[in-house]
Amino acid sequence: MAAEKPALLRQIGLTSATALVISNMVGTGIFTTTGFLAGDLGDLSLVLGIWIAGAICALAGAFCYSELGINFPSSGGEYVYLTEAIGPAAGFMVGWISLVAGFSGPIALAAVAFAEYVGYFFPAVKMENAHVLFAGLKVGPGHLVACSLVALFTILNMFGVGRIAKLQNVLTGIKLAVIIGFIILGFTVGHGNWANFSQNAVRTSTMNIPSQFSISLIFIYLAYSGWNAATYVAEEVQNPERTLPLALTLGTLIVTVLFVGLNLVFIYAQPLEQMKGVVAIGTLSASHLFGPQISGIFGFLMAVSLMATVNAMVTIGPRVYYAMAKNKAFFPAAAVVHEKWRTPVNAILMQGAFTILMTLSDFKNLIFYIGFLLNAFSVIAVACLFIFRKRPGWQKVGVVSFAWPLIPVFYILVGSWIAFQGILMNPTISLACLGTVAVGAVAYQIWLAPKTVRG
Repeated sequence: MAAEKPALLRQIGLTSATALVISNMVGTGIFTTTGFLAGDLGDLSLVLGIWIAGAICALAGAFCYSELGINFPSSGGEYVYLTEAIGPAAGFMVGWISLVAGFSGPIALAAVAFAEYVGYFFPAVKMENAHVLFAGLKVGPGHLVACSLVALFTILNMFGVGRIAKLQNVLTGIKLAVIIGFIILGFTVGHGNWANFSQNAVRTSTMNIPSQFSISLIFIYLAYSGWNAATYVAEEVQNPERTLPLALTLGTLIVTVLFVGLNLVFIYAQPLEQMKGVVAIGTLSASHLFGPQISGIFGFLMAVSLMATVNAMVTIGPRVYYAMAKNKAFFPAAAVVHEKWRTPVNAILMQGAFTILMTLSDFKNLIFYIGFLLNAFSVIAVACLFIFRKRPGWQKVGVVSFAWPLIPVFYILVGSWIAFQGILMNPTISLACLGTVAVGAVAYQIWLAPKTVRG
């Protein structure tokens, strides 16, 4: 009798699964988004309300993904769901979008935000000093800093995951400590003004409020992305039928409290009018609350927090492409593992190259581009529930079954409305998103479709 292949152990409990969700959700968005919201929405209640609305949408998505996760406890997340529901072409498209929008784009955002925070100490690095090349692409000292950070972690990840994982634990701990400390100290010893909560800002957007709110939800969606993190390790979660929904719910609620708390501190620090268009909103707030000397410490720690985001995604992304390539569902080169370092070097380098190119994009346009694509594919994944629930033996999650199909329909409708408004209000970037999908479809037809037919 052949020896039974070793299987993954169910050793991740509720606390660890919840921590995984939190660490994946807290990233670039909360450190950079509010300055854009201030100008686009102008109303204090709307700026705070949109973070709550985003949390509700994230919770709805998390509930649906928890049901998908317990039925498909395999690596790959959306890749598995769409492959099972639609076919290998859809699975490949998930990998392609993961490369450009799921990982490379967010890494570029975090790296550029890092450079903007560094600009507090070295003003020449600020993105406002960049020069336009063509087609909206920019280059300047800040982009060199961002690209250097990406290159550093790309190289480090090539030489093995052991040391980089230890570094990630330290960086993640710093990130959470900075956020919690900033909220507590901001309200207890910070020199803010409660009168700021009664002051709105002059809007910079000419869109009507309902349309702008929908567009701004794309920014919020990106900030909350990561709520599905625990589904990627569903096979290793103890009692997944209970643990997954709880971990996703608790993680999202805790992050919501942190995000709203940070925004309240931002407003306490300065009026909404002064936040408009500011990327390094944390440093500006710290300067008002604690003075320039102390704010420098917080600015440095926030920059370190963004390093944690960069490193985490530089590490995780190539493993997704590698796993797909091993299953012949992605570019074969991504499956190559270095004999000595035991890392997917081609996948790491491919992601690094895409990321460096994307750092040259306009920051706000890049947020829209990433958010639009991630929203679209998560809506498709949730819609797969209507296919899967017809299968015999399908395990149903109670919260999703309650008033079925209210929760998935709500998520699909909101996501579809956001996509529609995005196409209507920002057709150029929307076309770029559709172009990205088209390029992926052509790549699949050229490199993988013939092999799939022969196989």
